Amino acid sequence: MTETIDAAKAVAALAESRKRILAEIRKAIVGQEDVVNDVITSFFAGGHCLITGVPGLAKTLLISSISKALDLKFSRVQFTPDLMPSDITGTEVLEEDKAAGKKQLRFRPGPIFTNILLADEINRTPPKTQAALLEAMQEHQVTVSGNTYHLEEPFFVLATQNPVEQEGTYPLPEVQQDRFMFSLVIDYLPRDQEVAVVNATTGSGVADIVKVMDGKELLGHQQLIRETPVADAVLRYAVSLIATSRPGNTDAPKFIKDYVSWGASVRGSHYLVLAAKARAVLSGRPHVSIQDIQAVAVPVLRNRIITNFHAASENMTSEKIIAKLIETVPQPKSGL
Repeated sequence: MTETIDAAKAVAALAESRKRILAEIRKAIVGQEDVVNDVITSFFAGGHCLITGVPGLAKTLLISSISKALDLKFSRVQFTPDLMPSDITGTEVLEEDKAAGKKQLRFRPGPIFTNILLADEINRTPPKTQAALLEAMQEHQVTVSGNTYHLEEPFFVLATQNPVEQEGTYPLPEVQQDRFMFSLVIDYLPRDQEVAVVNATTGSGVADIVKVMDGKELLGHQQLIRETPVADAVLRYAVSLIATSRPGNTDAPKFIKDYVSWGASVRGSHYLVLAAKARAVLSGRPHVSIQDIQAVAVPVLRNRIITNFHAASENMTSEKIIAKLIETVPQPKSGL
């Protein structure tokens, strides 16, 4: 009974901290409520984020503002066609040890040795350099010349990419997109909000963002989220959503077989449930509902449901397919 009370207090405290973090971010960011909430959710779930949008929509400002509110180290790498993997991970350099009178190799860490790495315009660099992030994202470590170096926790990659229709882009391979918990889309602001942004950014004031928590506290909150129980019916519903997205399944609906080349993997099920846990706890609820699963379905599955040429010809996007999945897959009768 005491453990239940303590857990409820911890959930309530985390929900209050989320409000304070949002208040600090709002000092610098106008609008984009869904994107801001989803990025915060991914942080507390311990997942990475991919944000798609044209340049100039304050993606970098958003991430740097969150890093200040969470008191985390922040590095930004501008991805360009000539960027090399060692420019991100670091490299070994030959240095002279004057005391010993000899030369030796020393590892010089790259910008990936941080808490938050902003991979800006990740699809403007070739696949070889894009792939340099894979080990770090999955294992939170970097291997250089056979030596493994562990990254400091917590560690997040937030990558931005330009729409693939723009020139000079290299679409991210599906295997790398699958490493991101969320795939978010940031769009232009409504006219009134854009006026507010211009007014704020052309003045002399600078947003003073105050620390709300630190990395150690964040890791504790991540553990709380992972320990949040999920009812079996909700868990089965989440897995059904994922399984139904695969056109190879015999019971997949016609629209999946017609429009989808590849459905979501088991990692999709993992991220769907973990993101739903984070959403529930950040909202002050110690249990996960069907609505939590449905609310995170689009950001989790957007980059995991790969459409075909037939879908493109009929303007059937992955978002529309996810909406049809939610309509199609039956919910538990208990109404959780």
